[in-house]
Amino acid sequence: MSHPIRRAIPVPQWPSYNGTSQYVGTSPAATVTIYVDPSLGAPALQNAKDLLADADRVAAANSALFGTPGEPVSVIIFALGGQTDGTGGADHNTCDFTNGGAIEVCASYGNSARVSALFEAELSECSMGGNLCGQNTGEALSRWCAAVVSNNALADFVTAPYWAQKGMPDFVSKTDNSDQNATSTGCGMAFLSWLQSLGYPLNKIAPAMVKLGTGATFAQLYAALTSAPQTEAWTKFIAAAKALPKIVNDDPFGKTSVKKKKKGGSAKGKGTARTHLHRLRK
Repeated sequence: MSHPIRRAIPVPQWPSYNGTSQYVGTSPAATVTIYVDPSLGAPALQNAKDLLADADRVAAANSALFGTPGEPVSVIIFALGGQTDGTGGADHNTCDFTNGGAIEVCASYGNSARVSALFEAELSECSMGGNLCGQNTGEALSRWCAAVVSNNALADFVTAPYWAQKGMPDFVSKTDNSDQNATSTGCGMAFLSWLQSLGYPLNKIAPAMVKLGTGATFAQLYAALTSAPQTEAWTKFIAAAKALPKIVNDDPFGKTSVKKKKKGGSAKGKGTARTHLHRLRK
C-alpha cells in the first residue's frame, strides 16, 4: 500500500522567539502561516485559530490600502514582552517581505481582534518595501493601517494626545528619524487624521507615502496629494489642531471609520530593540 509523502514545513527564523513553534495552519489563500507557543495553552491557541480565520481578510485589506499585492508571511503568537493581553506589541525585521516576513505577535487572551491589529501593523510595514522604515512617518502609517483594518482594536496604543500634551511640536515640516518617539508619532497620527478629514483616504495616502520614500516629510505628502505648496501643510494643520476642543485619541478630526473605543494611555512607540528589528509596543 502506497502512502503520500508528508513534507515538514520548515519553521521560520523568528526575530526573537526561540521556543517551540507549534504549527496551527496556513490560511485558505496560502498568504499567512500561523504558529503558536504551545506552552501558553488554550487561550493562545484560540488567538492563533482566530488569526488563521482572519488572516486572508487582513492581507487583502492591507494590499488594498497600498495598491500592491502582498507576499506570503509567517506569524508566531507568544507572550511577547511577557504579556498576554496584546500590550507586548509585535515585531519583525526589515520593512519588506523578503527579510521581514517572519512576524511576531503578542497573544491577547480573549480578544483576538488585537492580534489581527498587531499583525496588520507589521504586515503594512512589509508593504512599505524598505521605505519609511525607522521613521515617524512610517510608524504613524503602520498604526493607522492597524486601526483601520481592526476597527481600532489597539486604542490603548494612542499617541496623538501625548503630542498635544508636549505642546504640538512640528513633525510635519521635518521628519523624525525614529519610530519610538511618541511625540513625533502622535503628530503623524493627528496629521493623517486631518488629511483623511479633508477627503484623502488611507488607500491614497499609503501608496503616496511609499512613493515619496524614506526621509520625506508629511508636508511633502500634503503637497503630493493636494497639489498645494508644501509650506501650507504645517500652518493649516496646526491651526486646525489648535481649534479642536481637546485631542483624546489618534483620530482627533473624527472623519474616518476609526472611532474612540476607550481612553488610552501614553505609548512609547515602536522600538528598535536590536538592529533592524521594528517593534510596535506601548
